[in-house]
Amino acid sequence: MQNIAILCSGGDVSGMNAALKRFVEYSIAKGLTPYFVNNGFEGLIDNNIYRANYSDVAGIISRGGTKIKTSRSTRFMEQGYRKQALDNLKEHHIAYVVVLGGDGSFKGMQKLSDEGTEVCFSGIPSTIDNDIAGTEYCLGVDTALNVIKYAIDSIRDTASSFKRAFVIEAMGRECGYLALVSALTSGAEMCLIPEIPHDLNRYKDNFQKQIKEGREYFIAVVSEALKNTEEVAQWFEDEIGIESRIMVLGHIQRGGNPTVYDRLMAFHFVTYAIDGLLEGKKSSVVCYSGCGFHHKNIEDVAFKKYHINDNLLKLGSEYGK
Repeated sequence: MQNIAILCSGGDVSGMNAALKRFVEYSIAKGLTPYFVNNGFEGLIDNNIYRANYSDVAGIISRGGTKIKTSRSTRFMEQGYRKQALDNLKEHHIAYVVVLGGDGSFKGMQKLSDEGTEVCFSGIPSTIDNDIAGTEYCLGVDTALNVIKYAIDSIRDTASSFKRAFVIEAMGRECGYLALVSALTSGAEMCLIPEIPHDLNRYKDNFQKQIKEGREYFIAVVSEALKNTEEVAQWFEDEIGIESRIMVLGHIQRGGNPTVYDRLMAFHFVTYAIDGLLEGKKSSVVCYSGCGFHHKNIEDVAFKKYHINDNLLKLGSEYGK
């Protein structure tokens, strides 16, 4: 039997535990022996590798985060530590490795693939930012969007009761996907993301007109990438004349009970990853689009910039008009 390992790298997302469950069960079904790498690339360096079985994944599908922990490893940037990681894989006779992470994790995966010819790697896009080029969907995004949806719906209740403007900051690193989709689907009156140029003055006349016609509160969703949440809140008070509050959602967006969609996507991603490895793909990333799942070279994923779907951007451009 050949040995296969899985690790999580970078930020955690809800759906990783569902992926671990599928990994163990599908590996065994395919005649492979599954191994867990605890603590990401750091664990690979420290030889924190152990054999996994059904009991290790019992009951974890409903939990957010990742049972096998994750990390961001600076040591992994050094060739000597990468050699140590490869030696540890060799010690456990591991022929295949599945990596759950983002573009930085995939770049590290490629380094290992280039330096260790005996091991094959497959990446699964896993980041709530949904900012990985080559795939329309990353594991964990649906759960994050639902967490934001619940928060905005709750905030709207108090915003309407107190006649306030709430400025809600969504995560996303340099990508406005979470903020845009959340604003559209929650009925927000303002959406500010880096992909769409904005001018607050364009909102002013419109908002003042709405107030004259009876509007008593506003919901604004802004991307953390813009770093202007406080400025927007102050603008509501100074220019619109309405009391404002800031709500930074922060890391609550990463956790929580995984949605049905993320659990199902985790199963699909892992299935395609393992099948691809068994078919001889040495180093690829499993991507998803409207056409389904497919494998892409790391160069077409980790080294290219992600662009939000044009149809979403078209909807987002209607804000402020």
